[in-house]
Amino acid sequence: MNLLLDTPIWLWSALEPARLSARVRRALDNPQHQLWLSPISVWETLVLARKRRLALEPSAEQWVRRALRDLPIHEAHLTHDVAIRSETLTLHHDDPADRFLVATALVHDLTLVTVDRRLRKSRHVPTLGL
Repeated sequence: MNLLLDTPIWLWSALEPARLSARVRRALDNPQHQLWLSPISVWETLVLARKRRLALEPSAEQWVRRALRDLPIHEAHLTHDVAIRSETLTLHHDDPADRFLVATALVHDLTLVTVDRRLRKSRHVPTLGL
């Protein structure tokens, strides 16, 4: 299975793995599963750090670069198809980051691992959640 990690799942897997359910931890640890991350999650992480809602050491940029280097993760590219798909979705909320994550999962045929109940209920994309 190819798993697209949403931002909280990525951050928790690196910083607070105990917050993940046993089911999600097993999925992330399964060597048969490929882990994917959208640049949108990197951007969201850096925004959270800039707004001081997340403390990353020694700096947000250095933490992100190290996390991307150290984790066995693939980059889920933002493409024109992802951008177009993000605007053709019918979601029950209008968070642009969520729209891009759902569109990325759909375009790249990935299962979205998310803590967001709204996304898990959307039925647009296969999900794995807490």
